[in-house]
Amino acid sequence: MSNIKTIGVLTSGGDAPGMNAAVRAVVRTGIYYGFKVYGVRKGYEGLLNGDMEEMSLRSVGDIIHRGGTILQTARSAEFNTEAGVKKAISIARVFGIDALIVIGGDGSYRGARDLSNQGFPTICIPGTIDNDIASTEYTIGFDTALNTVQDAIDKIRDTAYSHERCSVLEVMGRRAGYIALNVAISGGAEAVILPEKEFDIDRDIIKPIIEGRNRGKKHYLVIIAEGVGGAVEIAKYIEEKTDIKTRATILGHIQRGGSPTVYDRVMASRMGAYAVKLLKEGYINRVVAVQNGVLTHFDINEALQMKKTIDEDMIELNKILAL
Repeated sequence: MSNIKTIGVLTSGGDAPGMNAAVRAVVRTGIYYGFKVYGVRKGYEGLLNGDMEEMSLRSVGDIIHRGGTILQTARSAEFNTEAGVKKAISIARVFGIDALIVIGGDGSYRGARDLSNQGFPTICIPGTIDNDIASTEYTIGFDTALNTVQDAIDKIRDTAYSHERCSVLEVMGRRAGYIALNVAISGGAEAVILPEKEFDIDRDIIKPIIEGRNRGKKHYLVIIAEGVGGAVEIAKYIEEKTDIKTRATILGHIQRGGSPTVYDRVMASRMGAYAVKLLKEGYINRVVAVQNGVLTHFDINEALQMKKTIDEDMIELNKILAL
């Protein structure tokens, strides 16, 4: 059994649908096992400023369906210094917090690692719509973001078909193409451009569009990951090269919001409860992960050294299905 009595929980980095479900699970599971639980507002910035309060069962009532994060999130330049980390620990101690559960992405993980390296126990839960954390197959918010994009694709396809147009859709994913690749397959895209893969616009976009037209296609969809960018310029090039009317759409932060899907709610709830159970059983400085569909955990330093690669079979599948 752990000697930890009081837990803090915060959300950091970009918000993701399902974060509230994870917070709810941490608070209610923590109280169930006899912990005190403090909610820290505005991420590591709030930890530095002591912006926190003890949470009750009712503090997290009626939040499981809400997007974003009730604890809010913010960036902190001060926390990125050794002095800032030590100050954050001292403030946590003022409130009697013995360990911190951090919900966020790689940047949030690095902040938790810095705390753990200074002797302050942490547990991380993966929360980012990009699904780009190497230690886990799945991150909270990914499923909701996919469904948000798919809904947009279905609407864009209606007007693309009506006008016999090509649509270029830019989706989120600065360094990772997981959203782009998945919605390319689910949306029937002719081409998908990912940050992980070099591309040639004539070979990878123009050629499949022309080949599709030759087979009788009347409308076309190209998915561009944010990290590649240039959706407007690519749309202009397609129109100049093919004489097909082409329009660009950049979805932007609409992908972050919205009520989480059932899958995100359930996975976030499982991960939040699992994080508390790890602390209860004496595990510290760990990250929660999904491997082969099963919840597991890794040392935080080991997790941050892992690399995640795009699925080549999925890329090949999209090319086959786009014929």
